[in-house]
Amino acid sequence: MRHQSIALIGGSGFIGSHLANALVAAGKTVRVATRRRQHASHLTLLPLDVIELDVFDPVELARFVEGADAVVNLVGILHSRRGEPYGPDFAKVHVELPGRIAAACEGKGVHRLIQMSALGANPAGPSMYLRSRADGEKAVRAATRLATTIFRPSIVFGPEDRFLNLFALLQRLFPVVPLAKPDSRFQPVYVGDVAKAIVNALDLDAAHGRLYELGGPTVYTLEALVRFCGEAIGSRARIVRLPDALAHMQALAFEMLPGAPLITRDNLASMSVDAVMTEPLAPELDLEPASVEAIAPSYLGNASLASRFSGFRTTAGR
Repeated sequence: MRHQSIALIGGSGFIGSHLANALVAAGKTVRVATRRRQHASHLTLLPLDVIELDVFDPVELARFVEGADAVVNLVGILHSRRGEPYGPDFAKVHVELPGRIAAACEGKGVHRLIQMSALGANPAGPSMYLRSRADGEKAVRAATRLATTIFRPSIVFGPEDRFLNLFALLQRLFPVVPLAKPDSRFQPVYVGDVAKAIVNALDLDAAHGRLYELGGPTVYTLEALVRFCGEAIGSRARIVRLPDALAHMQALAFEMLPGAPLITRDNLASMSVDAVMTEPLAPELDLEPASVEAIAPSYLGNASLASRFSGFRTTAGR
């Protein structure tokens, strides 16, 4: 079945902005939900509708998805207050919201839902983040009248990312970078490939009920990625590998500072699980993933700091 009208939740964030472009390029009619219209100002030149609403309000959410052929939920956060099995912020964004979106879809006759999750999602995982992501998947699957597809990407990189850009910035500013969990393994996937995978799966009957892992062609340790960022900007800092006890103290200190923390104890717990695919990319997604080496130097080495960080937000697409 061809899904023409797409309701995109989280479309003003990093991944969502690229997906909105890809959907428009594919000829889809796109509407983007955003908490504040100015968060989506960078999308105003595209032929799509930006709708300001509170996605946690069931009435507004139902009105937003009504008439859509498919809904895509990309909303996610990296930090939450603490709690068991996860804190209230993770519970609200990663578990309750997907459940509400699924209910709104069923209530308005929308039969197709795509949900963004994360590699390593596990209800018994070591971090609140991974446990909440898994329970969000469960909430979506509980909607038996929906054709659902779940994507679990590794770290996503691209011009506006908050991962490689962060380590490049730190090495521009400081001669020494204390690095927690340096041996953690990642399989970074290009944001354009994530968008392409979603677009390709949207109208694919074989993708109904599927869970897809997404990763790039190469697995790296965190230390290797940080060294790569330094080489790309020509300002390679000395990396100090922190033992776990010191890393824990560092994260605790960052949590006590005002604003969004650079790293938290929960982030450390997430990094104790490798963000690496357990199987090859599904052939039906028709992807030839780009490498970090092919893409990242163009924006790490040449883009201005102002333009590189102007699109950053504390939560993706909210």
